[in-house]
Amino acid sequence: MKKRILACLALAIGVSTLVNAQIQKPNVIVILADDVGVGDISHYRRLHKGKVVLETPNIDKLTDRGVFFTQAHAPAALCATSRYSIMTGNNNYRSPLPWGVWSGYAQSVITKKQPTLGRVMQRAGYTTGFFGKWHLGTSFAKKSDPNKVFSATRGKLSLNIDITKIKDFGPMQSGFDYSVTLPSGIQNEPYAIYENDYWLPLKKNSEIVLIDEVYMESIGATLDKKSGLGDSNWMPSDIGPILANKAVKYIANNSNKGKPFFMYYCSQAVHTPHMAAEKLDGVKVARTTPSKHLDMVKELDIQVGMMVKELKKQGVYDNTLIIFTSDNGGLHVDGATWNARHEPSDIYRGCKNDPYEGGHRVPFVVSWPKKIKEVRENKNLVIGMDIMATIAAAGAYQIPNNQALDSYNLLPLVLGEEEKPSRKHIMIQGGSHREVMIIEGDWKLIIQINKKDKTNKDRKPIALFNLKTNDTEDERYNLVNHKKYQKKVKSLIEKYNQTRDGLGMTGKHF
Repeated sequence: MKKRILACLALAIGVSTLVNAQIQKPNVIVILADDVGVGDISHYRRLHKGKVVLETPNIDKLTDRGVFFTQAHAPAALCATSRYSIMTGNNNYRSPLPWGVWSGYAQSVITKKQPTLGRVMQRAGYTTGFFGKWHLGTSFAKKSDPNKVFSATRGKLSLNIDITKIKDFGPMQSGFDYSVTLPSGIQNEPYAIYENDYWLPLKKNSEIVLIDEVYMESIGATLDKKSGLGDSNWMPSDIGPILANKAVKYIANNSNKGKPFFMYYCSQAVHTPHMAAEKLDGVKVARTTPSKHLDMVKELDIQVGMMVKELKKQGVYDNTLIIFTSDNGGLHVDGATWNARHEPSDIYRGCKNDPYEGGHRVPFVVSWPKKIKEVRENKNLVIGMDIMATIAAAGAYQIPNNQALDSYNLLPLVLGEEEKPSRKHIMIQGGSHREVMIIEGDWKLIIQINKKDKTNKDRKPIALFNLKTNDTEDERYNLVNHKKYQKKVKSLIEKYNQTRDGLGMTGKHF
């Protein structure tokens, strides 16, 4: 009897110790904005004394007790390719479709066994949730044969598809316990939102109908991509409030439960169509700034504020690690934005889809009040793939060395334990024109990959910039053909080729 009592006591102590250990781990929230450039965030805009047209107070406040990186880059200058890299910790060239997945019905680029942010955090002992734009390929059933997966034909209208349920390869099959999902964001089919794989009707009378140019014009929008099936009450301005309020509820439901939570929040803002919510969290949004683009930036900032407010309400803000960044550089599509003298790319050349800094340089803020007591700037090179190793380390989970090959653990930099990472260079993918880039120290080489070469091995240097003396990448100082810098050109392209073709690991998990 005495032995049994002692055994029960030991078990209780063990369980208690495990629970306490889990509680000590931080909650983790990764916020991925859509098409936000460094110039869209007022804190970053002030770094170059630029005109601040719109304040982003909630995002700026993350830096009050956080680290903001000024040499941060998206893995690519386009969203789908970036999202693959962030989700897996791998550079785009390791993907079976290295130039991106652009359809909600495309074959997934993520396998069932591949580490994802969700799977890694589950292994670390976290409850996991996904919110927003997926854009990594999703499987739906054929309407004519529910046992078969629908396969879209490029250029053809997709109608023989049951969009009422995600069949496979969505967040729920990729390591997330809960999800509110837009398979292709707000810009492409299916024009619907899903909760835990099932279609979430926008209104009680919602039906599945064809969303085409005529429909979009009827709601004051422009068809961004292609016609396709969707919710008969599809309204892009409704999506942000749904995501934000579901995220707030998720925080409330999973705080103080004895088990930490991980949330990957992929906002719909600020992608086109630029249709902001009329009101969010009691604040008027639509038509309150100089442009529709800036309305969306304002909405994004309010979304961030709503999550932070709930964290504080639940008493878990101090021990929550928050990472805020963007999937690629900013947009240059809104005349009213330009007339207001707002610069989405700040001082940098180019925008989304470009190989220049404006296409891939992004805001990157890490907040963890319990561990970071004051604002700090960090000038080291970081890239979106680093998120996986960083949050895994925060959750005390060691990623095997044969996984997340390009993800570097930033915690030592964030916590002030390391001044400079041992990483020597980063490799970035451009956009639809198939450029790639390598940055080492102050030097950046842009390489053109021959579009006709399916092996992607026909690579030619087309630009060399010294970012220390020419951070705006002025073409007059493109040194790629300058005799004095041919050794540098040769060194960088050899390094790129050796790293890519050798498929070596470029990250560091611990």
